[in-house]
Amino acid sequence: MKIRRGNTGEIDEIMKVYEQARAFMRKNGNATQWEAGYPSRELILKEIQAECQYVCEEEGRIAAVFSLCSGPDPTYQQIWDGQWLNEYPYNVLHRLASCGERNGVGTFCLRWSIEQSRELRVDTHRANLPMQRLLKKNGFVECGKIRVADGTERIAFQLKK
Repeated sequence: MKIRRGNTGEIDEIMKVYEQARAFMRKNGNATQWEAGYPSRELILKEIQAECQYVCEEEGRIAAVFSLCSGPDPTYQQIWDGQWLNEYPYNVLHRLASCGERNGVGTFCLRWSIEQSRELRVDTHRANLPMQRLLKKNGFVECGKIRVADGTERIAFQLKK
């Protein structure tokens, strides 16, 4: 497997992975984290242009997609029921999604993101238990809660180094 930046020519493939991830989440009790149409095509194109949309490729096919951007993230400015581990500059991992055809892809993408980052923050929905387990298994600690742009609550994690 290899990680590379996504490009506009593969936007349909990227969006298909997100649709597969939404179906997986609905099937596994997480029907509200990414409601229909999220993330939007426009958001992903914007992230491709900003060079922070990545794909995990295996045998010429996209196995997973995610966003890794430099902070600060506006939704991380206010945290409650806890605090961030520090206030150092950080990267943010958003929208990690797998096509669901191979085990270990999420771990591979997360570990690659850790290697690229001095500090790394992530948030996830309270019903996204697979992501919470993945984060904890890879050295992240729960720091508190935040609200994302649509006003919904997320659990905030930061890598403990």
